[in-house]
Amino acid sequence: MNNSSNNQAYLVLADGTLFEGMAFGYLGNALGEVVFNTGMTGYQEVITDPSYYGQMVAFTYPELGNTGVNSDDQESSHPHVAAVICRELSPRACNWRSQNNLESWLLEHKVVGISGVDTRALVRHLRELGSMNGLISSDGRSPVELLEELKQIPPMEGLNLVDKVTTDIPYKWDSVCSVSFDKRIRKGDVDPFRVVAIDFGIKRSILERLVAHGCEVTVLPACTDIETVLSYQPEGVFLSNGPGDPAAVKSGIFLAQELLNQNDLPVFGICLGHQILGLAIGGRTFKLPYGHRGLNHPCGTTGRVEITSQNHGFALDADSLSSKNVSVTHLNLNDRTVAAIALRDQPVLGVQYHPEASPGPHDADHHFARFVALMKQRR
Repeated sequence: MNNSSNNQAYLVLADGTLFEGMAFGYLGNALGEVVFNTGMTGYQEVITDPSYYGQMVAFTYPELGNTGVNSDDQESSHPHVAAVICRELSPRACNWRSQNNLESWLLEHKVVGISGVDTRALVRHLRELGSMNGLISSDGRSPVELLEELKQIPPMEGLNLVDKVTTDIPYKWDSVCSVSFDKRIRKGDVDPFRVVAIDFGIKRSILERLVAHGCEVTVLPACTDIETVLSYQPEGVFLSNGPGDPAAVKSGIFLAQELLNQNDLPVFGICLGHQILGLAIGGRTFKLPYGHRGLNHPCGTTGRVEITSQNHGFALDADSLSSKNVSVTHLNLNDRTVAAIALRDQPVLGVQYHPEASPGPHDADHHFARFVALMKQRR
């Protein structure tokens, strides 16, 4: 199908709520969990983040596409969202870094979009009733017909989507962010730390920050076993972000348990990796009503606050960790959910939010330094 700016489209939610708009990008049908992101910038990073696989993202910022797209801001080789939902699509890209406009790029990658949606009403609805499945269509079918198809889609709970986004083969990553205005720490003349990263849907910016802090990174598939991990003689293991229900990623949880049995091996998890660590030590996860997705979430403890970038629909149950040998080092100050953990007697830490800050503030970059410090102590 071809793109067009004159095709009526419907967004139907699982509870029967209907939103009308105009199709853009690739003309076709899209299904997935409808979620919203409150960031004022960073739509390209969001669209290419593998953690959004299986989700249709509504952007609360009223205009999308005004800065175009470019190769530096991609978190993976292609978009992973099921669809894009926005209030207004900018017909023009005005930015010195832009290499293409948003609609042409989405069409190239066959990503469905719907504009003209009352995103304020949509977000209010999701905040009141929670994230739910939805269907976008411009094929002329009635909302009643679309709702019948939508009823066949399983909910996000229980879905293991990691296999849809992980790498098929191991590879090395040795590059850092190339944009000149990024003034964060960069790799110096140090003997690099050997890190194995388990790819549950890893973002490029996370790999770049690990390298920038002095790591030599080998990325392995999500199904990798402990023997293969240890064959690389790692000084530290990183568990990545990713999509779906963390409790359904059984192989990842088992691997994390095996890694914890190594006692002195530093392990660092971000987002899904953080949740998998919590599950591996006997904790539980639960689904948040509408998740945390944005660039301004305050997190901290003991009077110190970081403004953080977040993207997750599940969280660790704090009560399930209370009897474990674990400290909750950071809380989300909006709802007091667990934002970071560390084991008391092992070099293991997990962070629910995104210290790589792509997109988002740079307050939390020090977590990479914490991981490197643990490897340095072991060396």
